[in-house]
Amino acid sequence: MTAVPVTGFALFPTALGDCGIAWGLKGITGVHLPEADRHAALARLRRRFPGVAEAAMPSEVAHAADGVRGLLAGEQPDLLDIALDETGVPDFHRRVYALARRIPPGQTLTYGEVATALGDKGLARAVGQAMGANPFAPVVPCHRVLAANGRPGGFSAHGGALVKLRMLAIEGARPNGMASLFDA
Repeated sequence: MTAVPVTGFALFPTALGDCGIAWGLKGITGVHLPEADRHAALARLRRRFPGVAEAAMPSEVAHAADGVRGLLAGEQPDLLDIALDETGVPDFHRRVYALARRIPPGQTLTYGEVATALGDKGLARAVGQAMGANPFAPVVPCHRVLAANGRPGGFSAHGGALVKLRMLAIEGARPNGMASLFDA
């Protein structure tokens, strides 16, 4: 996998905690969902992007951060205009991410449905692996892709599947009509 040139990263507050975002000359190189606290989020970003300094966000990066902030606050921003630097991302993953980006907030697909849309239902496991390797969550909304029968499946962000379900609840999604665990 080719190294992505990263020019800076920053943390920004959201309804779920501090998210991280990194960028380069071609766009966003990574987005990171919240960790247990700000210190853990900063440490993870420094491990993920060694030698890269924390910096003030350029305007297009601030726009992306505002979109993520809005999404995690229950708004339904269109994040399709956010430029992603997919240098080094395998072609199959790019295809999966492009399809996932078109799933509207509050809607879900299964790994099998994504695989079928890509032309081969047998690729469901590969779709799951691509989602697990997603460096752009939630700009690439892997939380909207579920296992069969509406089960949450895995989620590699801090907090695992519960965070995935919480993000879906914020968006108003009800996989299989199930009530949210997070309703007041």
